[in-house]
Amino acid sequence: MKDPFIIDEPTCISFSGGRTSAYMLWRVLQSNNGLPKDGIVCFANTGKEDEETLKFVKNCQDNWNVDIHWIEYRHDDMGFAKVDFETASRNGEPFEALINKVKFLPSSSMRICTTHLKIRPFRKYLDHIGIHRPSQFVGIRADEMRRVVKIRSNLEAEGMERQLPLADAGITVRDVNDFWDKQNFNLNLTTFNGRTLAGNCDLCYLKPASQILSLIKEKPERASWWIKMESLDLEKKSNGDKQSFARDRPSYAQMLKFSQSQGDLFDPTEEAISCFCGD
Repeated sequence: MKDPFIIDEPTCISFSGGRTSAYMLWRVLQSNNGLPKDGIVCFANTGKEDEETLKFVKNCQDNWNVDIHWIEYRHDDMGFAKVDFETASRNGEPFEALINKVKFLPSSSMRICTTHLKIRPFRKYLDHIGIHRPSQFVGIRADEMRRVVKIRSNLEAEGMERQLPLADAGITVRDVNDFWDKQNFNLNLTTFNGRTLAGNCDLCYLKPASQILSLIKEKPERASWWIKMESLDLEKKSNGDKQSFARDRPSYAQMLKFSQSQGDLFDPTEEAISCFCGD
């Protein structure tokens, strides 16, 4: 069986900033004796990643001596901007720019975030530097079967054919955690049952409500940007309802208030809704 981490064609290695995709990058480096000439590593910053995520991306870059291209969405003719650790947005600016462009809030039924904030800026950046229609390595593990099935049912996204080397290699969360337990640096965000609670966008509306509430309890300031977005004067739905990221749960402002009271208001067994951001 061919080593799924071998790169022999133009390939974008999609680095989400989490432990799993970082492990995928490390396996690529091991299998190819460094980053091959046809490989390019891209990290999309939405501006809502935790500061520890940005530090982790930089640590991978520095410790493994690998060039990571930091990309952000822009609402302009280019459609992207190249940034770095120092200049990366930290207050949700790319995400807010997308919301102001489309005039509605993303939701579980309109999950435009990954495509517009990550995949599409990657593709536009790669086109800009002369890399057309590459493959894309996505960090989805073998134990994330729901995501594996969804991606394999639609392998092409924005002109890039997605590959799942971790799933192909049978890698599970235990393998990833065992690897990071032996390293001299790590992502300094809490994990629970293999999930990084504050990973990707800190209070992503696809996360279980109980998880969002616990993250707000830990750092109440996390809610500020989400509250601001839900208060924007955007185009209203035809039924006149107020804009919200999730209509089947309280607003972020209400959850901030709940976080200051005692008791659990949400089902702790609720599962996150699958998306393609990866860990």
